[in-house]
Amino acid sequence: MYERSSVDELATSLRSELHRYSPGGKLPSSRELVERYRVSPVTVSRALARLVSEGLVTTRPGAGAYRAASRPASAPPVDTSWQEVTLSADAGADGVPRSADASGVLATLAAPPPGVIEFNSGYLHPSLQPERAMAEALARAGRRPGAWGRPPVDGLPELREWFARSIGGTWTAADLIVTAGGQAALTTALRALAAPGAPVLVESPTYPGLLAVARAAGLRPVPVPVDAEGLRTDLLADAFRASGARVLVCQPLFQNPTGAVLSAARRPEVLRLAREHGAFVVEDDFVRRLAHQDAGPLPRPLAADDQDGVVVHVCSLTKATSPSMRVGVLAARGPARERLRAIHVVDTFFVPRPLQEAALELVGSAGYHRHLRTVAAELKARRDAMTGALRAELPEPALPHVPAGGYHLWLRLPDGTGEQALNTAALRAGVAIAPGRPYFGTEPPAPYMRLSFAGVTGSAEIAEGVHRLRAAYEETRGQRGRG
Repeated sequence: MYERSSVDELATSLRSELHRYSPGGKLPSSRELVERYRVSPVTVSRALARLVSEGLVTTRPGAGAYRAASRPASAPPVDTSWQEVTLSADAGADGVPRSADASGVLATLAAPPPGVIEFNSGYLHPSLQPERAMAEALARAGRRPGAWGRPPVDGLPELREWFARSIGGTWTAADLIVTAGGQAALTTALRALAAPGAPVLVESPTYPGLLAVARAAGLRPVPVPVDAEGLRTDLLADAFRASGARVLVCQPLFQNPTGAVLSAARRPEVLRLAREHGAFVVEDDFVRRLAHQDAGPLPRPLAADDQDGVVVHVCSLTKATSPSMRVGVLAARGPARERLRAIHVVDTFFVPRPLQEAALELVGSAGYHRHLRTVAAELKARRDAMTGALRAELPEPALPHVPAGGYHLWLRLPDGTGEQALNTAALRAGVAIAPGRPYFGTEPPAPYMRLSFAGVTGSAEIAEGVHRLRAAYEETRGQRGRG
């Protein structure tokens, strides 16, 4: 059973039993709950913490947990209708609002209900995370002299140097800024490089979190299609000319969601076109450390071939380790780096030093390298299990590309398929998927879905999830037939 499922179930049980205790009454001890429900002490602690956050339980250090006092009678509802006027007027001179649709991001962050197979996760399953290596790294980091002091605002020099070596070329620690993960780095990059109301070129389809960041900054995403060889450079030239954009965001390696790798012929074209139009290329190198066992040699980051300060490189440790290992970097040169640094400092001051120290300990450990080898083999096995199950049970949705890296597959659904209807039917059948619509900046050319194989326990659960998905697909296909 997942730890998360155990926490959900225990919290539900305790919640239903609270009526047995008077307000202020003491609940059974943690040891009693462990024995009664046959769960771990960690599960008990997390379940109680959930009830505390709901205001149902209070805890007293060294004394135990108690039922919270009765809540006061509900206050009259707060009238927030005035905010609609204020927020709708919150736009620049060009009328671009700073609103954001976070639904695509939340789909990969929110935990599904207990019993639902998670095909929409953006992170490794806990069984694939290097929990022991991270715990040991954190323990060692906490004992370092000055570990809890103020770090350099750009980040620990040793950590920046490690990231610089992974980028390659002539990059050094002086070019890098440590950020709180890749999402924070993308946010800083777009705020620093594009003025509100400006166009920004994005791949189509692309990561929903990028579209949300752009729109929240008041930018106008301009889509450039992606095919099997990555970003279409013939259309990129047209997009630069038509939009006047000065920023392009792309994922050259195992693009999200298609899994495409930018071809050798197109790599220099991207850099040439950006330089010709006086534009920056924000390179989101988000899954380089999640290449599959059969991937072969990987192309270098675009940043390694950049001689003109065109590329702003973004990468992080998060995808390859844990959602909470939010340590990444921004790499840039020239005045752009100074502007990125200023925005980063204003927004966050710095990334907490204990987390940076732990990251440095982790990447220098033998356990980290063993972890990457294990994950490379396991992701390949899961990818093969999912593609095999799809071909056996769901051959109708097209799978045009099987990636050699990353953690998901991108399927084109038959014309007329209702993505939202399929998503709803899938949840009823006990499997969570990611509809394709949030991955497009404008109207999508066809219905799609993205299936992740990283957030499940293994091949057996993948087979069961595809079997459930088939039932949901048959249900929606019947609805299309009646229409």
